[in-house]
Amino acid sequence: MHRDVSSCNTYNYGDALYWDARYIEEDGVSFDWYQRYSSLRPFIRSFISPLSSRILIVGCGNAAMSEDMVKDGYQDIMNIDISSVAIQLMTTKHQHIPQLKYMQMDVRDMSFFPDYSFDAVIDKGTLDSLMCGADAPISAAQMLGEVCRLLKPGGTYMLITYGDPTVRMPHLSRPVYNWKITLYNIPRPGFQKPESSSSRKSYLEPIPLTEKGSLPADFVLEDPDSHFIYVCRKINETEVDNIPTYRLKAEIL
Repeated sequence: MHRDVSSCNTYNYGDALYWDARYIEEDGVSFDWYQRYSSLRPFIRSFISPLSSRILIVGCGNAAMSEDMVKDGYQDIMNIDISSVAIQLMTTKHQHIPQLKYMQMDVRDMSFFPDYSFDAVIDKGTLDSLMCGADAPISAAQMLGEVCRLLKPGGTYMLITYGDPTVRMPHLSRPVYNWKITLYNIPRPGFQKPESSSSRKSYLEPIPLTEKGSLPADFVLEDPDSHFIYVCRKINETEVDNIPTYRLKAEIL
């Protein structure tokens, strides 16, 4: 299983001109890539505090994600996107919501923000877009380096992606980032388990990775079009290496 390039097409998802044209064509209609907030809520609420966290959402586009998070109690969300069209649209749409801020910015250069600016960074498909563009490995390294720089010690980078560990862990597990990574898998919206399925596993349970950062040999994707969630916690220098992997609560208040 190597899901990465196969999910790309001939569009250059790393190009601002492509996104500007797309958002003009969509004419203000909201669209959430991959998953809506309601599906991601158990993960986000477990790892990112709603009251005390300053959050950066990269590649926000015209999604309803940020607005839904504010409705759920989140107080400080900065949204960035490479498309000036998307940013102008969302700034106007949400001008009455003071918890939301918008800036046009390329994730490969977020030097506007000083080091350790955010408690959490949420990425729903932005790294995937860069991986479909020109110079993908360089672009990915630039973006992830910036994400790491902006995260406070103990902060969380949450990546929602099509990419399985074979194609994402080589980028995420570089020692320079100093991230403790926990992996989850969530089916696409509307997916129904086959009646013949006997699996009772919870999507809230982390997937154990091998020492090489791969999926276990016996792991089976119930939904071939599911999404992986990488929860990357930036480790404090004083913390030991054997930090326990987080487990989600069965119920999120």
